[in-house]
Amino acid sequence: MDDGSTAAANVAGAIAVSLDSASSLEDRRAAVAYLESVKGGDIRVFANTSLLLIQKNCSSQIRLHGFKMLQHLVRFRWHEFNIQERSEFAKVAFSLIMEMANPLEEWALKSQSTSLVAEVVRREGVILWQELLPSLVSLSNKGPVEAELVSMILRWLPEDITVHNEDLEGDRRRVLLRGLTESLSDILPLLYTLLEKHFGAALSEYNNQQLDVAKKHVAAVTATLNAINAYAEWAPLPDLAKYHLILGCGLLLSSPEFRLHSCEFFKLVSQRKRPHDATASEFDSAVVNIFQVLMQVSCNFLNKYGIHAAIADESEFEFAERTCESMVALGTSHRQCIACDGNMTSQFLQLMMGYFQHYKFSLHFQSLVFWLTLMRDSVSKGRYVVPTNDPNLAVDNLGLVSTQADKEKKRLPNFVNDDACAVLLDVSLQRMIKKSNESGYASNDVLELWSDDFDGSDFSQYRSRLLELIKLVASQKPILAAVRIAHRLDMVLMNFAKTTIHSEAVALLESMQPGLEAIVSALFEGPTELNNYTSEIKFQLHGILEGLLQKLLSQKWTEPPLNVLLAHYLDSLGPYLKIYPDSIAPVVNKLFELLTSLPLTLKDPSNIARHARLQVCTSFIRIAKSAHESLLPLMKGIADTMALLQAEGRLLRGEHNLLGEAFLVMASSAGIQQQQEVLAWLLEPLSKQWIKLEWQNAYLSDPLGLKRLCSDPQFMWNIFHTVTFFEKALKRSGYNKANWNPQGSSSVADGSNCPHPMSIHLAWMLPPLFGLLRNIHSLWSPTIAQALAGELRGSKSMSQAEQASLLGESSLKLPKGQLTHADGSQIDIHGEENPNENDFRNWLKGIRDSGYNVIGLSANIGDCFFRGLDCSLLTTSLMENVQSMDFRHIRQLIHLVLVPIVKLCPADLRVVWLENLLHPLFLHCQQALSSSWSSLMHEGRAKVPDTFISLSGMELKLEVMEEKLLRDLTREICNLFSILASPALNGGLPSLEQLGNVNHTESSLLNSLDAFSTNSMMGFLMTHKSLALPALRICIEAFTWTDGEAVAKVASFCGAIILLAISADNVELREFVVKDLFYAILQGLFLESNAVISSDLVGLCREIYVYMSNRDSSPRQILLSLPCLTEEDLVAFEDALSKTSSPKEQKLHMRSLLQLATGNKLRALASQKSTKFITNVTARSRSSTTAPHKSEEDEVIGLAALT
Repeated sequence: MDDGSTAAANVAGAIAVSLDSASSLEDRRAAVAYLESVKGGDIRVFANTSLLLIQKNCSSQIRLHGFKMLQHLVRFRWHEFNIQERSEFAKVAFSLIMEMANPLEEWALKSQSTSLVAEVVRREGVILWQELLPSLVSLSNKGPVEAELVSMILRWLPEDITVHNEDLEGDRRRVLLRGLTESLSDILPLLYTLLEKHFGAALSEYNNQQLDVAKKHVAAVTATLNAINAYAEWAPLPDLAKYHLILGCGLLLSSPEFRLHSCEFFKLVSQRKRPHDATASEFDSAVVNIFQVLMQVSCNFLNKYGIHAAIADESEFEFAERTCESMVALGTSHRQCIACDGNMTSQFLQLMMGYFQHYKFSLHFQSLVFWLTLMRDSVSKGRYVVPTNDPNLAVDNLGLVSTQADKEKKRLPNFVNDDACAVLLDVSLQRMIKKSNESGYASNDVLELWSDDFDGSDFSQYRSRLLELIKLVASQKPILAAVRIAHRLDMVLMNFAKTTIHSEAVALLESMQPGLEAIVSALFEGPTELNNYTSEIKFQLHGILEGLLQKLLSQKWTEPPLNVLLAHYLDSLGPYLKIYPDSIAPVVNKLFELLTSLPLTLKDPSNIARHARLQVCTSFIRIAKSAHESLLPLMKGIADTMALLQAEGRLLRGEHNLLGEAFLVMASSAGIQQQQEVLAWLLEPLSKQWIKLEWQNAYLSDPLGLKRLCSDPQFMWNIFHTVTFFEKALKRSGYNKANWNPQGSSSVADGSNCPHPMSIHLAWMLPPLFGLLRNIHSLWSPTIAQALAGELRGSKSMSQAEQASLLGESSLKLPKGQLTHADGSQIDIHGEENPNENDFRNWLKGIRDSGYNVIGLSANIGDCFFRGLDCSLLTTSLMENVQSMDFRHIRQLIHLVLVPIVKLCPADLRVVWLENLLHPLFLHCQQALSSSWSSLMHEGRAKVPDTFISLSGMELKLEVMEEKLLRDLTREICNLFSILASPALNGGLPSLEQLGNVNHTESSLLNSLDAFSTNSMMGFLMTHKSLALPALRICIEAFTWTDGEAVAKVASFCGAIILLAISADNVELREFVVKDLFYAILQGLFLESNAVISSDLVGLCREIYVYMSNRDSSPRQILLSLPCLTEEDLVAFEDALSKTSSPKEQKLHMRSLLQLATGNKLRALASQKSTKFITNVTARSRSSTTAPHKSEEDEVIGLAALT
């Protein structure tokens, strides 16, 4: 080769500029472009230049980049070399290893050089590997540095196959895997020899104070462990045991310097799946060895430190965490391997219990997964049994018979006894509370509680796991669970009565309520209902819980938070009350007592009492949902009490709505007639006021009527509560399939001949609502907005709570009606906005939310909605000012109103309903989204109509919120398109399989587009150009917007369009698909954001080409216009397509063609890291967990005394 020093100097200069942050952006871009041109230029010049860059006279930065360029050459352009050049390159690559055998070389350069050798082996295959292996063995014997390099090669080779293998498929991959597998008998003993040799040498040299030499041996041990871990992912487990790697790594667990690397080995092997072939017994034997190693380590740790000590040495706990993680994996997947050894199983469960009880939260958290899995299996298999005189039969804790076959399935004896279950319950209940920075109950000295600093899980997820464990234990040990929760609650209540009330005591009491709810639910609901228990168990449970109920009823708390807590304790017993209805009347009376004991102060600035009253009312709903028919005899008494309290002015509208909702829940258990009677009782007073023309003329007759409504707050909030109750009535009414039996009706059980209980109310309920929403929408129109006063104008801005939610800064959900203002209306507890402005903002939001929901829920009723209402009123209400609406409101409108209407609209009414509703929406969304996305992509900021408050100094947050609003609306409109294309609405469209080879079908034999308009939503859409044109524009533009989620939704819409174009004889539609849509999909593949949906996009390209290219040459022309595609390439592609009818294979051909045609510039395909894991060669299956990448060997020298 010619001397390429000049080219190498130019490349080195470009590398330096590209990595220099001080260089200008233009210079860096030019440097990167130059480097890319070198990579794509003459391969021999490329190779020669790269080899010059890795010489020792270059800087480390340049050399590192040179090695990466060589790897790129081998990975992507190896096929351009001839056989002789490949052989020479392989020799050069291996010679680089010899040059790297220098203690002064940086680790990163060693790593890159060994990775290059692994890459060459991967490309050349098994023959080169077999030639190279003896040389590697010989090289490893020369010294610790050489051993380190050999271990690196052995590490990178299998890791590249298991992780970076998207370009290594089919036969070549299988051949290389076979070669590695056949070489395991040489590789694994070599790794063990290196491990043993250099670990011993490191200790010896350290004892001789030869620290520099010891460091070299330590580096060799570390590299060997990393190599072993690469094989631990896929090599047969019996081979790892046979060649002593399990033993060797187990011994290193006692070495503080290497134990974390060894832990990684045991983590990987513990997650391996058991084979089902002849090697299963050998696998089990190896797993038993792993059990023994990890159990010994766990035993040493727990015996040394105990379960209650808070040891200052965090490294010990980190080691224990990793050990526990592997123990959990073993116990979860492989406990059957030790089930036949009673002593070993017992010891293992004791160790796992020690972890579960441990003071350190992280150890407890790890072990929780094991106990959950164990108890789930216990419940599903009925496995925990006590022996009987019959060896083939046993009776479980519930008195159910279990066969010997069930026991043999897992062969796990009954080691989880009452004592163990008591510990599981006690620890779970103790840990249901968060850590507090203050002194008191919440600062538990016995256990390290969950805190916000712990990054393994959020508290709600963690607590849900604890609650599931509590339920599982309770289902297995019902008496024990009832006794433990009653005892703990009794102790807390006794201490509560003796001490002054403080926040920590309340927190402790709050933490126990979910535990009680979980236990009661497990005992009286689900698969282990009371009917499965013996009479003795039923009697004991009744006695325990009845005693607990009486203690709760006797409490005389007066503070609002305590009243709320007591109400929640009572509603936790709902499933119990369902079984024992005699106890429900005192509970209802107690709830009313709690409600009336709280002050009814409308001007309470803190809202504590009003919030507490609403929470007590929600307990009625919870009890109604869980107690079912048990509440029916009390309905009249509850109604009389409600009427009395309302007449005395002691029940606010918001509270009345919640109690009314509870009534609807009760009625749903009684049948259609009872529902109708309850609805009539609840809605009749509302209808008398709602249908009056006086208020409609005063406030709804003109757009500024709402301005006048602001001056009458009481009536304004009455309207709010009326609309929200309509929403509750629609949600709670209907057919309860579990309990409903039509009374006095001979119709079938589905109630198809019975009207919906709300159907008779739609005619008077909806028209005024349409007028109210129309006026609300008009507030955003430019002409009306100019006439609004300051407070009313400010109320249209997004609240601080909504802004915080957009930014992800608050998880607080503001349920309608639960936080109130004045007479019980919803308030926003965030921010310090003007009270009047904030009131009206919340009123607007509440009316819009509930109003949209009312319309959407009404659509579910069917013909009474679509045929009984004037569509023009709804269209005017919703679409008259759609062009002035905020993005967040349009998204809400689509989600809550238009999606249900599209799904449920009768086919014969689509013209009347859908064309009028969707045309203005599609037209506006196309224009607004196109403008906003253009602004985002070209100016870096989305321009949205939504307005914000309190944004001084929040420019960056403003940009984030605007982009979030834009993406949310984009995804919602695309989701609407996917619904329009759903199979349920397109039954008249044939599938591709039904069409067959329609590509060669004469156009005259195809149906007209009009033939699909009545039996297909897509046919209806495409035959109405006012709908089709803006929808198709959005569809095309969506591929250029950097939102993969939106493209994923619109892809199904495109698929339906393609199917319709294939099936119908319509020139315009066909030309749109083969030209505009085909080109747009290709453009979408250039965006990395579409990587996750790239397979579907390639599939769409394949459908267009396969089914339509013979009818129109546009797809061929578009492909040939791509920079790297020749006519010969396309002919070869078409020939490959003709040889297979498999859609999967055709997609692979299309994918390869597109990558070839664009020179691998399709980022969506290049970014798709389709990880394909090596299978367990003995079982053809393996864990999907892979060893993590690290830029260096954790930068660990080892032997802490040497660092």
